[in-house]
Amino acid sequence: MIRLASGSPRRRELLALLGAPFEVVPADVDGRTAGEPALAKAEAVARPGDVTLAADTMIDLDGESIGKPADAADAVAMLSRLAGRTHVVRTDVALVGASRRTLLFGVGSTVTMRPADEQAIRTYVATGEPLDRAGAYAIQGGGGAVVASYAGCYANIVGLPLCHTFFALRKMGVAMPERPEPAFARAFGFVCPAWRLAYAQGRQLRGGAEYDTAGYVFSATPM
Repeated sequence: MIRLASGSPRRRELLALLGAPFEVVPADVDGRTAGEPALAKAEAVARPGDVTLAADTMIDLDGESIGKPADAADAVAMLSRLAGRTHVVRTDVALVGASRRTLLFGVGSTVTMRPADEQAIRTYVATGEPLDRAGAYAIQGGGGAVVASYAGCYANIVGLPLCHTFFALRKMGVAMPERPEPAFARAFGFVCPAWRLAYAQGRQLRGGAEYDTAGYVFSATPM
């Protein structure tokens, strides 16, 4: 059994695409104080005999780490700071195996935001969607309107790099009924253009590695 150490609906939906049964066991870990938040979450709820998966997504803007906004005003400030600039979306993925073996790695994508439009930002923040999102936007939702383009793994920007997670779970001995690229295409309505690179990286997956998937630039509204 897979234990997902996250209460994130996005991660739950993405993991479900791979078809393996799992239970959601949110970890009570403060990601702002943990040295390795993803690993701390996985270890907090790990159980012998099960494989535990956790992830932590952050925005890197010229060396500044940006997490979730504290409130609506903070969301407006974050989006104004990101506007017209390119940032890295980095997700750390951690697994604790059935025998307590651990695996931790990072995956990066880049996102370029549209130029600042204060009214558009305030209108978007008023929907409430940005308040539980790293960087205060959801590329797959209304936040796509403030994104100009992205490069790399789309699922990573949403919150869980699907191809890398697929191979990581297989490495931990979990058989996955669905392959990530067709499952992603069925769910999102397009083929992630970075899937071949993500597959190549996933096949060589190793602990402690950082995987840059930003090989190409794509429109923010893929068809």
